[in-house]
Amino acid sequence: MQLSLVITLLNEQDNIAPLLQRISTALSNYTYEVILVDDGSTDQTVQRIKTLADEHIVLLIFRRNYGQTAAMKAGIDYAKGDYIITLDGDLQNDPSDIPMMVQKLESEDLDMVAGRRANRQDGMVLRKIPSKIANALIRRMTGVYVHDYGCSLKVMRKEIAKNLGLYGQLHRYVPVLANLQGARIAEVDVQHHARIHGTSKYGLGRTFKVISDLLLMLFFQQYQQRPMHLFGPIGIFSFLGGTGILGYMLLLKLLGNDIWGRPLLLLGMILLIAGIQLLTFGIMAEIMMRTYYESQDKSPYRIRSVYQKNSPHQTTTL
Repeated sequence: MQLSLVITLLNEQDNIAPLLQRISTALSNYTYEVILVDDGSTDQTVQRIKTLADEHIVLLIFRRNYGQTAAMKAGIDYAKGDYIITLDGDLQNDPSDIPMMVQKLESEDLDMVAGRRANRQDGMVLRKIPSKIANALIRRMTGVYVHDYGCSLKVMRKEIAKNLGLYGQLHRYVPVLANLQGARIAEVDVQHHARIHGTSKYGLGRTFKVISDLLLMLFFQQYQQRPMHLFGPIGIFSFLGGTGILGYMLLLKLLGNDIWGRPLLLLGMILLIAGIQLLTFGIMAEIMMRTYYESQDKSPYRIRSVYQKNSPHQTTTL
């Protein structure tokens, strides 16, 4: 068994040495690799890594800052381990929690173990309260009951991690993306330390991004493979409503009433045009999804395992 640690970094020069030391101590009984992804640092982060690197270290250097999601995806794509572990490089996650999480994943036959910061060392107003609200909203709307979506410390099986489909800023929704694959997920309490070196990359400005990505996650959960089921009913309702209103206005016109400029006439036209557009968009989205699956020979389902009685083999899909 090999562990692959994926750590994204942006201007964390003073955290490199203690981070690598903690990893070495925590994983002394494991075979592991540490994939450090530098996301366009402008300080001495890269130079510190090169100075301290040993046979466990792999350094990926981005040409510019692409964001945490892209950095996480690059590290996961490069990882070779059976289990892939993500954590932050700011020393707030503790590598000593990893053996416990790996043991839980194996003993309970899970696909992902997510960390939950039991005693979070962050500011109340700017970090804890917005995080609690966001976590509650995500849980309620997605039905994936992870209490701490903001904790980067997660242990995943390779087949789950490499098929997450990380784009944009979706690193916050890793449990939801794993759930779309049918992953079995559990949470454990993990340590959380106050930041000592460097500055936080998070702020209140991410709130609208979180909400926007949440809408995307809801679409993925419900309608990714059948977008017409979302746009079709709305389009039909709008089209029929517009047709009914315009039919009523036509009747008034035939009876000699002046209908020009009436708000109801404008509403009918808007609903009719919107209905046609939504239906057209739904058909186009269906064609795009079929092209996505068929042109790349992708399957719309994932098989966890195949069992045949009296057969010595049990094959687990990757």
